[in-house]
Amino acid sequence: MSLTHGKVEAFIFDMDGTMIDSMPWHARSWVEFVERHGLKLDVTDILARTTGRTGAECMRELFERELSDDECQALVHEKEEIYRALFHDNFTEVAGFTAFAKTAVGRGLKVAVGTAGDRYNIEFAMSRLKMDPLPLAIVGGDEGFAGKPTPEIFLEAARRIGVAPERCIVFEDAPFGIEAARRGGMRAVAVCSTHSAAELAGPHVIAAVRDYDELAHSNFLETLDAAAA
Repeated sequence: MSLTHGKVEAFIFDMDGTMIDSMPWHARSWVEFVERHGLKLDVTDILARTTGRTGAECMRELFERELSDDECQALVHEKEEIYRALFHDNFTEVAGFTAFAKTAVGRGLKVAVGTAGDRYNIEFAMSRLKMDPLPLAIVGGDEGFAGKPTPEIFLEAARRIGVAPERCIVFEDAPFGIEAARRGGMRAVAVCSTHSAAELAGPHVIAAVRDYDELAHSNFLETLDAAAA
């Protein structure tokens, strides 16, 4: 792993598909949502066009017309209520996430979250994950920042925890998020819960794993310490 950017001081995690195994349930909620609204869209295409974008950006992308902020808010609320109802009894983290994050903090790394999800989805996830300790900062997609692939959400997360972007590693499961990390000058770990390593490749991607159990078994944190020593 190249440490030309300096010692790693922080991990910034995307949420959906990276911390929690939610993407199949987002896919199902999109199917129900577009059927309600008579949209003729394929779910694979929907996910490719929307994953990593904020709720308002998603709605304007899919309806392909100008929507007011109030219209966007109502549509996002409807879609995400469907998602939370579907995922509620099926909630699971990406394997090994909370243990990995806790170990990272124990090694002196700062942990933050940068997600396009809104405050309701964040509360839904965090109340069930029960992370210990909690992230130092959580930046959500309804705070006014542009969604991925722009780096705004990740850069704000780094700013809030007081760490230079080049000293952060982003954990992401989606191409837009991987690209956002690159544009922000951050290295990335590809979490291949929903996409292949090839789909998440890039010169700044230092590892590609199925989940955090696999990452732990690869001695990733120990290697990070050794490289920084």
